[in-house]
Amino acid sequence: TERFELFVVGRELANAFSELTDPIDQRRRFEAQAAKKSAGDLEACDIDEEFLTALEHGMPPTGGLGIGIDRLVMLLTDSA
Repeated sequence: TERFELFVVGRELANAFSELTDPIDQRRRFEAQAAKKSAGDLEACDIDEEFLTALEHGMPPTGGLGIGIDRLVMLLTDSA
């Protein structure tokens, strides 16, 4: 995955990221998490077969953008 930030007029306005959509890579990561869970890691997760099936069927590239309302208001009102 990739992570990047949006800056406007020298101020950070948002954080953004892309999602991993490679089913082979994602399966390896899930398997590593499942092994950790079997070893007693309470925060590790199981393999999500439904999600992997969606990836295998051709889930398009996805991402997200988080714009802080406080930062947006600061930009629009030209405050600190």
